[in-house]
Amino acid sequence: MRIAQIAPLAEAVPPKLYGGTERVIWWLTEALLDLGHDVTLFASGDSVTSARLVACSEKGLRLAGINDHTASLIAMLGRVLGLADQFDILHFHIDFLHFPAFRQLAGRCLTTLHGRQDLPDFWPAYHAFPEMRLVSISDDQRRPIASANFAGTVHHGLPADLIPYGEGEGGYLAFIGRISPEKRPDRAIEIARRSGMKLKIAAKVDRADADYFEKMRPLLGDPLIEFVGEIGDADKGAFLGGASALLFPIDWPEPFGLVMIEAMAAGTPVIAWRCGSTPEVIEHGRSGFLVDSVDEAVAAVKALPSLSRPRVRVAFGERFTAERMARDYLKLYERLRAAERPALFGKPRGTLVAAE
Repeated sequence: MRIAQIAPLAEAVPPKLYGGTERVIWWLTEALLDLGHDVTLFASGDSVTSARLVACSEKGLRLAGINDHTASLIAMLGRVLGLADQFDILHFHIDFLHFPAFRQLAGRCLTTLHGRQDLPDFWPAYHAFPEMRLVSISDDQRRPIASANFAGTVHHGLPADLIPYGEGEGGYLAFIGRISPEKRPDRAIEIARRSGMKLKIAAKVDRADADYFEKMRPLLGDPLIEFVGEIGDADKGAFLGGASALLFPIDWPEPFGLVMIEAMAAGTPVIAWRCGSTPEVIEHGRSGFLVDSVDEAVAAVKALPSLSRPRVRVAFGERFTAERMARDYLKLYERLRAAERPALFGKPRGTLVAAE
């Protein structure tokens, strides 16, 4: 199959630092190539991929200091539309911005929703363009818009050998994510304090969360708390592998929670609030613990010796590899292709325009 992956332009693919969506797109692209498919990636020019790259901005816009990405995304969609006849599948990862321009090609389009859907901001687009097929990254994510045109749910996956197994020799609790109210780093700090364990916080601070970070500063002064800052892929494996557990104390309907399976890949159990997607990812008592309060989280820290780190790693391999993710998407692609008029796929294809 000839497949186009259309990425956001906020970060490179893969991202230099934080960027879960772009990281998943990279893993999916590479896995599809490994399975023998022809993949073209529309992304920023500093992306690194084995696929054909069509560069739609010089570099990732966030690190370039560009705040409004609308113009760049519209320009990218113009390029995708101009090349659309050269692909069997157009797989979008940019919410709904492409809906008006691509509704006539809806039979070849699939849109993965990577963000929360419980707020009404996006709902009018799904009602206005019901022909556009959607993919959820957890069953819980789609609950607020259950009547939308979902083709299926595909849980994220990452390369089986990406993150090395770790023994948790650091003896600390880990927190990775953003410093934001919905991620609840304050809960993580309270759990660490009450457990008497060191907590390492590897997190980025968005401009929108700058005020919240200032409120958090006094808590970061505790001798048990180490604020590491934003880390990239090169440091993530060791960070997770050295931890006794990952704390995932969220206070919002998390669509997936990529860091949970990254921790599992390292053999590191996850202590997660029973919220959003977490019951779909964590097997309670096997790959971690699901909790509903700080008291339960502290008890879970004490119960960590009852979990087997090798079994956590096995749980990851059974359910969350990039190959499994790619095969799940291929099933959806094949379903779209089977439903589309055969004539569309019998048309001669042109030569792809070289990336600029």
